Amino acid sequence: MRWASVACAAGLLLALGLARYCSKRADAAARSALVAALPRNFPAPVYAPVPAREAFELGRQLFYDRRLAHDGTVSCASCHRQATAFASPERISPGVGGRRGRRNAPALQNLRWKHTFFADGGPKNLETLPLAPLTNPLEMGATLPSVLAKLNADPVYVRQFARAYGPGPITSYQLLRALAQFTAALISASSRYDRYVRHEAGGTLTAQELRGRALLQRKCSSCHATDLFTDDSFRNNGLSRSFPLDSGRVAITFLPADRGRFKVPSLRNCALTAPYMHDGRFATLAQVLAHYDHGLVDSPTLDPVLRQPNGRLGIPLTAKEQRELLAFLRTLTDSAFCRAPGLAAP
Repeated sequence: MRWASVACAAGLLLALGLARYCSKRADAAARSALVAALPRNFPAPVYAPVPAREAFELGRQLFYDRRLAHDGTVSCASCHRQATAFASPERISPGVGGRRGRRNAPALQNLRWKHTFFADGGPKNLETLPLAPLTNPLEMGATLPSVLAKLNADPVYVRQFARAYGPGPITSYQLLRALAQFTAALISASSRYDRYVRHEAGGTLTAQELRGRALLQRKCSSCHATDLFTDDSFRNNGLSRSFPLDSGRVAITFLPADRGRFKVPSLRNCALTAPYMHDGRFATLAQVLAHYDHGLVDSPTLDPVLRQPNGRLGIPLTAKEQRELLAFLRTLTDSAFCRAPGLAAP
């Protein structure tokens, strides 16, 4: 009987040891998967911390939680919807109380490679980025103390934060870090174009799509550079003479040369992220190409690349070239990213 008890205890200890070992292996595998998610055709990321599984899952839950808003009606995901590459299909998304600001909600993808955020480049760190929408009275309308009070009053969140960061009251650093760990993992790099450049299965492009790629490299790559398809700069692309409603980058730098300059967006998933421009003025990609071909408005800070040697403004594009560009742009759609269960609401 004694030996049976010893054997039973030994078996239990072995089982517990194996469970811990398997759990550690699973956690390590999860972390390795996040590390391995860095695309081979991307440059080195700006945001170095590798998302940890516990913090990622916590940030995921926070991202979809409406309780973070002042009145509990909107979440981060209300404006940034996975099906549209974490952008908004509305020209201006409603915030608390149905209030609306001035800008279209941008796609949240490949944020680890950005130096600044928003159309004007105000936030400069992925971990402080959530402060703006959380506290903006037109968006979530909350305060950090009120959000932390809600989280600390929720025993489920208290346990989750303890698993990710250790025991103790939930802090603003932990809240912002967790959200950043989720958004840092929003990596879109599995489009048909990506499979083409990485010589992977399913990476075939048609002749029309390849002509569109060559056109983009020749006429658009000064702004939409590298396989991120943005140079992360700020440019005036001819939307207004004076920008009376939204002056862009100048609101951050106070430099007159920055009036009308807005961040160059990535072209990734652009077939899904309508409407376009910082104010959502264009409903289709065809309208965007028409703007660059013949719709630019001159102003003192218009980007030099949009001034042709003959004095014409814009980027001349024939109807055939526009069709080829549109064909190529559709190859940048990452359907797996937009349907990934691990990025959806928990």
